[in-house]
Amino acid sequence: MTRDVEAVDPITVEVIGAALSSIVEETGEALVRASYSTNIKERRDCSTALFDRDGRTLCQAEHIPVHLGSFLDFIPMVLAEHSPAEMRPGDVFVGNDAYKGGGTHLPDIVLAEPIFIDGNLVAWTVNLAHHSDFVDRAHAHIYQEGLRIPPIRLYRAGQLQKDVQDLILLNCQVPRERLSDLRAQMAANRVGVRRFTELCVKHGVSTVLESGKALLDYAERKMRAGIAALPDGSWRFEDVFDTLDFDDPIPLAVTVTIAGDEIALAFEAPPQVRSGINMTRTALLATVYYIVKSVVDPTVLPNAGLARPIRVEAPAGSLLNCSHPAAVNGRVQTCQRVADLILGALAQAAPRKVSACTNSACSVATFSGTRQSGPEAGHYWVYLETIGGGGGARPDADGLDGIHVHATNTSNLPVEALEVEYPLILERYELVDGSGGAGARRGGMGLRRVYRATEDCLVRVDISRILSRSWGLFGGEPGGGASFQVSPGAAPFERGQGTLRAGEWLEIVTPGGGGYGPARERDAADLASDRRNDLIAAE
Repeated sequence: MTRDVEAVDPITVEVIGAALSSIVEETGEALVRASYSTNIKERRDCSTALFDRDGRTLCQAEHIPVHLGSFLDFIPMVLAEHSPAEMRPGDVFVGNDAYKGGGTHLPDIVLAEPIFIDGNLVAWTVNLAHHSDFVDRAHAHIYQEGLRIPPIRLYRAGQLQKDVQDLILLNCQVPRERLSDLRAQMAANRVGVRRFTELCVKHGVSTVLESGKALLDYAERKMRAGIAALPDGSWRFEDVFDTLDFDDPIPLAVTVTIAGDEIALAFEAPPQVRSGINMTRTALLATVYYIVKSVVDPTVLPNAGLARPIRVEAPAGSLLNCSHPAAVNGRVQTCQRVADLILGALAQAAPRKVSACTNSACSVATFSGTRQSGPEAGHYWVYLETIGGGGGARPDADGLDGIHVHATNTSNLPVEALEVEYPLILERYELVDGSGGAGARRGGMGLRRVYRATEDCLVRVDISRILSRSWGLFGGEPGGGASFQVSPGAAPFERGQGTLRAGEWLEIVTPGGGGYGPARERDAADLASDRRNDLIAAE
């Protein structure tokens, strides 16, 4: 099956690269179609990737950027604990821990399967699914956030390790969903193994592996060329991060330095906090790689080569580079702010390549309870939803309305599916008039969602941009802020947590994006359309 090659021609490299992209996209679709929970089958809160035998990213599907943070260290941690000589075809490793498992938060469970050709380990197929399960928990430290799983075998030579699976399911609140979603992850990995093996049969193992190395080098060259096209210098930007967990905003800053074909990012952040908003270093790296790539050259291949010219520094034990046992469940909120923080610095170097501030958040509503009627009576249920907001205005276009930005890329659950699956009714789902920052280019509008409970349930709301606003660029105005409220007579929520009784409602408003350029420079026809449609305030 193998054949020796001295060099791989560019056309073959391009063919192999396209095939790798096709494999990770197909495994992602297999995971979505086979899954059971709405969080994966509808919201698509999952990711897939291929890695070389040493744990370097060959290709990641276009799913969730922050999930790269859970992939980066997983294979190296597996290899540190398990010798490749002792691995066999059909072994599958499972893990989620933020400190001993390479993860970024516990709901993101990773399954990795080694790929063998002629008895030799040549690559890994890896996927991640967000298991919406660990709810109604404190987040002062990671031991309160769920079951911690280091990289261990879930399957050994194709045989399920039932005791390991039983241990995982015993610590889950909705074990039926977890079992079905874990099986879907297994099915997706089987697709990855089969497709990669077929690729090696067709082209030869050496050709595929050498092409993988060439693709990493190509990504590095493109990234370096894009960085070199930017001016040399250092640019600093400050912002604040606000959350319902704290009364005062938290200051953050970054200094971006470009020197030739390399870029360095030095972050300033306070010490880690007793809240789930801390970021592991891999979460920070995933956010940095995503945003730098998107500004420097969005066409750079999503593999490990793009990271070679990028250096990242953040104080150890800080909010942006936390240490054990910091809580990390809501780390994506902070990731979003970090992404816009970097945009603010790069706007000074490349104003035509950067948008104004996005909604800078991942607004989350988590509902849970025990079904009180119907065929599911007595069963526990959990529903997690992430809600989009306004995109930042761009140099040549308005910001997009009601979208997910940056580190998240999930969908909302369609109303029909939501109301069939859960004891909730969605009464309003609309764009918020006037929430996009005014400017020559208008910021995108935030969203309003109003949920009415038909049975009693617990609720947790995680939102940001309550005390701050998404900034505009070059004279653009800031976007509207976030808020939430419950129906009159409902018990007040404490730090975003509370109970909805049957018939009570919850309203969540997400932030709008910032504008770009002075509002007085907006095209007259666009301005008239804005006013007719109540997209901006009259003034």
